Amino acid sequence: MWYNGLLDLAPWQLILVILVLTHVTIVSVTIYLHRYSAHRALELNPVLEHFFRFWLWLTTAMNTREWTAVHRKHHAKCETVDDPHSPRHKGLLTVLRRGAELYRSEAKNPETLRLYGKNCPDDWIERRLYARFPNAGIALMALLDLSLFGALGLTVWGLQMLWIPLWAAGVVNGLGHAIGYRNFECRDASTNLLPWGLLIAGEELHNNHHTYPNSAKLSVRKWEFDLGWAWIRLFGWLGLAKVKRVAPIAHRVASKGHLDMDTAMAILNNRFQVMAQYRKLVIAPLVQQEFVRADVSVRHLFRRAKGLLARETSLLEASQRARIQSLLEQSQALRVIYERRLALQQIWARTSANGHDMLVAIKDWIQEAESSGIQSLHDFAAQLRTYSLRPAPLLA
Repeated sequence: MWYNGLLDLAPWQLILVILVLTHVTIVSVTIYLHRYSAHRALELNPVLEHFFRFWLWLTTAMNTREWTAVHRKHHAKCETVDDPHSPRHKGLLTVLRRGAELYRSEAKNPETLRLYGKNCPDDWIERRLYARFPNAGIALMALLDLSLFGALGLTVWGLQMLWIPLWAAGVVNGLGHAIGYRNFECRDASTNLLPWGLLIAGEELHNNHHTYPNSAKLSVRKWEFDLGWAWIRLFGWLGLAKVKRVAPIAHRVASKGHLDMDTAMAILNNRFQVMAQYRKLVIAPLVQQEFVRADVSVRHLFRRAKGLLARETSLLEASQRARIQSLLEQSQALRVIYERRLALQQIWARTSANGHDMLVAIKDWIQEAESSGIQSLHDFAAQLRTYSLRPAPLLA
């Protein structure tokens, strides 16, 4: 019958089709718009690139230049009043419910397009079709869905239209700056929603992305999985994609016990991993040790202290700063490792433009850490000496 469409699918088949269609859309967003267009982390074969452009015209009506510009501005102005969709300034509920509206509003800003929309498609089909008639694509998709799936085609089409506003504009831009876990203390509030980037092809790993925005791979830890990266590897194997950049690998050479420029540059390149190790190897064990020693009346201060003492200072609320101060007043050892953590971060903020000054500053930091009398800090300082830009040589 006509109302079942040309394919006349069973309900379970229709559900499968919806999952496949929406997955193609999210793969198009994460690989083409996000990792390729906005961050240039990979190269795409022109045929695959244009397939993504065409599919996004059909399913989202999003323009490459507009999406790219808004996203680049988000990174440049993250967590400030100029951020197009910061939950901190616009409110979490606003971003969750009106994320797509915030995107469309910013996409109309000519200054945003001028500053952040460079190196985007400007060919004949972009000017004459995709940019000129953005809604024609989604209208065509509605006709296709109705023809193929009958009356239920409207449901298929509606879910296709909701998929990106819900998951990308709402969940990632909203919850991805509000809840979840953080591998790295970058300067914004980004979080990883789940360690398995399946639903939205790796975009759940938002903290990893904000730490290394130019990386084609969003997973960092061994137990994290980025489905978008799996697609990129497949496209690479087929000769349709070429990876340009991924997050740096922190090499350590156990036999290396001296500080040189190679060590300093390796620490700078891997500073986020270094600080993650500082939390794990210095802050966490000492907090546990001091908790055991503390009087029962002040042990409540140690609740979640590991995260607080490692937290990016610009993200701390006034109440959190006060709690840290109270905690440091209870323990001289915690005060020392907290001050050492801040001093280490200040090194690359102050000296990254001058390799010699950075090397001297790191040497001074290590000497002070090793003479602190705190074993975990001493061991961490010794570990810093082993960092290298190159992996350990293989033995013959």
